[in-house]
Amino acid sequence: MRILFLTHSFNSLTQRLFVELRKRGHEVSIEFDINDAVAEEAVDLFQPELIVAPFLKRAIPESIWKKHLCIIVHPGISGDRGPSSVDWAIMRNESQWGVTCLQADAEMDAGDIWSSVEFPMRKASKSSLYRNEITEAALKGVLETIAKVESGSAQPQPLDYSDQNVKGQWHDLMTQQDRAIDWSADSTEQVLTKIRAADSMPGLRDRIGDREFFLYNGFEEGQLTGEPGQLLATRDGAVCRATVDGAVWITHLRLTERKELEPNFKLPAAMLLADHCVDLPDLPLKPQEQPNYKTWQEIRYREQGQVGYLYFDFCNGAMDSGQCLRLRDAVRDAKKRDIRVLVLMGGSEFWSNGIHLNQIEAAESPADESWRNINAMDDLCLEIINSPDQWVVAAMQGNAGAGGVFFALTADQVVARDTVVLNPHYKSMGNLFGSEYWTYLLPRRVGEEHTNTLTQNRLPIGAEEGVEIGLLDSLIAADRTDFSDQVKDLAQSLLAGVKLDQRLQEKLERLQKDEQIKPLQQYRDEELEQMKLNFYGFDPSYHVARYHFVEKLPKARTPAYLAKHRCINKAS
Repeated sequence: MRILFLTHSFNSLTQRLFVELRKRGHEVSIEFDINDAVAEEAVDLFQPELIVAPFLKRAIPESIWKKHLCIIVHPGISGDRGPSSVDWAIMRNESQWGVTCLQADAEMDAGDIWSSVEFPMRKASKSSLYRNEITEAALKGVLETIAKVESGSAQPQPLDYSDQNVKGQWHDLMTQQDRAIDWSADSTEQVLTKIRAADSMPGLRDRIGDREFFLYNGFEEGQLTGEPGQLLATRDGAVCRATVDGAVWITHLRLTERKELEPNFKLPAAMLLADHCVDLPDLPLKPQEQPNYKTWQEIRYREQGQVGYLYFDFCNGAMDSGQCLRLRDAVRDAKKRDIRVLVLMGGSEFWSNGIHLNQIEAAESPADESWRNINAMDDLCLEIINSPDQWVVAAMQGNAGAGGVFFALTADQVVARDTVVLNPHYKSMGNLFGSEYWTYLLPRRVGEEHTNTLTQNRLPIGAEEGVEIGLLDSLIAADRTDFSDQVKDLAQSLLAGVKLDQRLQEKLERLQKDEQIKPLQQYRDEELEQMKLNFYGFDPSYHVARYHFVEKLPKARTPAYLAKHRCINKAS
């Protein structure tokens, strides 16, 4: 089918649907929902057989839904209506939730229902649910809807609140007052629930000292205590704050009202609370430390026999200079241990998205911080590439983008969950060239033709396509828990295999041969020479694109590589 996506942004849900529908042979084009006139023009140009709205912040214009079949992907169960569906589901501790594909109509979320898919709820943030359960349910629902539309005989079901199977209801927009934390009364679980329901948008508004912030990314702390609301400690940029029955770690904040030159985007909590943290104890945890209580630990190292597992759970997959160097040191320490297989587990939400654009934007000199960050990332990559005594496995359970994809290729073997979406390119960030030794790592895996396609097209690919072209070695079809179990089985089979010594020897010989043909340092120097132009050259594209990205400025147009209908029109 010819399918047009009308969407507020090309987010993880939209990308997953885009990848899966194209894989099934559908012709998909995308238009950002900028205004009615732009949307109407896109429809006229593309003449879609179906319009899908996976992520909208306003209603589809009547001029479109009256003439075309438009499917709204609503993150709620049948009958659920309103703009804060998942927020309310988390706050009410719903055990089941779902996604409904309904037909656009005059009344918001009240159109006929084409499909409804439910799933069990986890105690997780709204953004985590979106990236996982909601995305999977949406994909199933959209595929069911398309099958019904293609059949020509199936009809949607009108929304009928007298039907006992329709359990949803209308909910107003959740306000900050609805979410407000009462530090003198709310338990740790209540505080975490409120933070989760607001993560990542709009964030939970709260006062610390004499300033108000939006709070993000909360975790339970099982040992520290203090006066409710009191800041207790810092760790790796996060702050710990007391509740009535314990404490929570909060990793990121955003100012609600900024003064001149202050940032208006998410940053590490301790960075924005620097004046409050001067006298607080800093409580770093070494990766190999294993507390016997609940806490927040950004980098963890665990060992089973001669297999080491390195976990790095960086918020939104972004890796700043300090995080890259701490992870490099963790890799270095792991390599000194008596292990033969090292598994890079990444985080539960993301594998990696490369350098930390928010931290760079907030720096006194974004160009200098960009340079520090990419060099720290390269140092990490080099540490992994030069691991002659360990077989290194990258186990990608979450999405990856830009340098984060090429960071994974430093491993000897790359496996991924079948749900993973990859963006192996930099160009959309102001024609950034990129480093992470990608000019060495990528062509040897996929060849020159695929290298050019991946880096120039700026489109996401699914894990299945990644395996087909050689970017990845294999897929694991599993949920989050089963994925970890299967990775551990894989690691143990590698350890027990009779060919491990042979693999390590071949790996060493290949590295030595490659080094003779063209040293790794030369690849790095050439990449960084291009990056220096991005950071310090006359073309400001990278700095402009980064500013637009971190400030989340409204899109002025849809990029040509997404809006296929506009390219077709120009060509004709």
